[in-house]
Amino acid sequence: MLTAAVAPAWLEGQTQPKPRLRRKDSFFGIHLDLHPNKDDPALGRDVTEEMVERFLARVKPDYVQYDCKGHVGYLGYPSKVSTSAPIVHDSLAVWRRVTARHGVALYIHFSGVWDSLAVEQHPEWARVRPEGEKEDRQTSTFGPYVDERMIPQLKEAAEKYDLDGAWVDGECWATNPDYGERVREAFRRETGVDQLPRGPQDHGWLEFLELNRRQFRVYVRHYVEALHAFRPGFQIASNWLYSTFVPERPELPVDFVSGDYLGNASISTARLEARYLSAIDKPWDLMAWGFQSGNSNQVGEIHKPAAQLMQEAAVVLAEGGGFQIYYQPTRAGRIDDRHIAVMERVAEFCRARQKICHQSEAVPQIGLLFSGHTLYTKSPKLFGGWGAAVNPARGLLDALVENHYSVDVIPDWKLAEAAGRYPMIAVPDWSNIGEEARRTLVDYVRSGGRMLLAGADNAALFADMLGVRLAGKPEDQPAFVPGVEVFANLRGVWQEVEPTGAQAIEQRYPTYDSTRDGRCAATVSDYGKGRIAAIYGPVGSVFAATHAPEVRHLVSRAVSRIFEPMVQLEGPPTMEVVLRKKEGKLMLHLVNTAGMQVAGDYSAVDFIPPVGPLRVSLRLPQRPARVTLEPEGRVLDGTSKDGAWSARVDRLEIESTLACTL
Repeated sequence: MLTAAVAPAWLEGQTQPKPRLRRKDSFFGIHLDLHPNKDDPALGRDVTEEMVERFLARVKPDYVQYDCKGHVGYLGYPSKVSTSAPIVHDSLAVWRRVTARHGVALYIHFSGVWDSLAVEQHPEWARVRPEGEKEDRQTSTFGPYVDERMIPQLKEAAEKYDLDGAWVDGECWATNPDYGERVREAFRRETGVDQLPRGPQDHGWLEFLELNRRQFRVYVRHYVEALHAFRPGFQIASNWLYSTFVPERPELPVDFVSGDYLGNASISTARLEARYLSAIDKPWDLMAWGFQSGNSNQVGEIHKPAAQLMQEAAVVLAEGGGFQIYYQPTRAGRIDDRHIAVMERVAEFCRARQKICHQSEAVPQIGLLFSGHTLYTKSPKLFGGWGAAVNPARGLLDALVENHYSVDVIPDWKLAEAAGRYPMIAVPDWSNIGEEARRTLVDYVRSGGRMLLAGADNAALFADMLGVRLAGKPEDQPAFVPGVEVFANLRGVWQEVEPTGAQAIEQRYPTYDSTRDGRCAATVSDYGKGRIAAIYGPVGSVFAATHAPEVRHLVSRAVSRIFEPMVQLEGPPTMEVVLRKKEGKLMLHLVNTAGMQVAGDYSAVDFIPPVGPLRVSLRLPQRPARVTLEPEGRVLDGTSKDGAWSARVDRLEIESTLACTL
């Protein structure tokens, strides 16, 4: 692994390093960043081998990601190629020396596009805003920054510390449309238009956005290939690339995919991101912030107890990915023993599930369409985070999961190759899924597939196969659908329809009066060999905003008309069901999301209410030879009747898995 004739300074006095796991084989890691700045008084002062030894002995991570350069732009190590923050003690040298001794990989946190110091020192490297002003934080992907600063910094750090790789931050989500002269020239060459568009109303807007996206791809490919050529074993991720933030087919040579999720209701975020990443066929992990910050309070960081992080980890691990936690040491680099104790507990929770979770495969049940086409044609942004624009998918996914359906996310670029594997596909209330996705879904249903369709725009797109007549244009209006106890409030854009060949299965009303002025809210219709349940309003968007039980019930009633799941669970809606397979076994993951954090006023959760008893039923081709509850290893005695195997789980804490040998 080390090829230099002379051992680097960090290796002096120690034996041959142990081999380290590649990222594709890694499972659990810790991320530590500080974003060093010029006013830091004590960087590295408290970083000692004893502290790092204690941390590694207790937490036992596969890798550590330590800070090298944050968004401010100062380097966190003594550099010969660029400007360093004030360094008291070389933290990276200590971390590399000890991690190498224990066979733990060391990556760096490194800010890419976002480099405030670079644009301060070289304004000509900055992205230009629409008004012509120079950006004070973001570099231009069209400029020389990547060659003159970023690549030299990465090469220096990689060689100096024999790094395993880099987690490059401040990338896609920090990239905005550039109005610089280089962009103007490129746009003029491609379109013949001299004036750069500023919004959807201007000619060439979508072409302008795509020009900027294409240049971001050029930028990432360039630095990745440069580092791979310099050190072939150096592994790189561009933060959030090929997640929902950049919903494209993975074509750039990044070694793994990763992203850090944060904020309120982070389980809902992780639920969507983990399912998306599990579909892209690249090594991946998700990073949970170990603290809450900026959630409608003026206090600052609120650290998460172990139980909260275990619950977040369970959602990620169930989808087959890796998990890491982000902590900030003190400015002097010390990690308190209390935080180490939390990391240790979470690590033990994850390790107990590694053999049954990591790198598992999906068992197709419901596939939920994620429409990158909508985001790229309807959003003014280049990439995510998309904010409320992804609510159609996030909300419908949450509703399906809370109804105990096992759901995978299907990126639209993968729809044609994946659709046929799924007995049902759910199409959220996206505003523009595009003609290619429409054709694929028409063929899917015609051939026998079952489809849940939501939204007014999709009603118009599939009108010829829904068995309804569209009456007028979609309108934003009140909509109350009678539910189990009360009304489901689904205010938003609705398409009025009149069933012709379809069966109306739900009604909506303009007020809390179900005796008059009813309109059709949902239908069921046959098409070819398949069947469609359609809800003509914003069910996903509304559920993301409210998580109102009656909206969830509406989704359940619609799905029950067209789909019989392989798994049925009798339990509260806080139970999440994930059906996977690994090493010839069917793995049914049960995740308890009761009490999950959802509001800034309640930032931390230290008690997860256990659930049970639960009744689980699996439709299987034959009675399973053996079923165990993992990681407990307890054999479950079930009964088989009419093609279904059933068993009772008396109590479930945070996560358990039924491992079925058929």
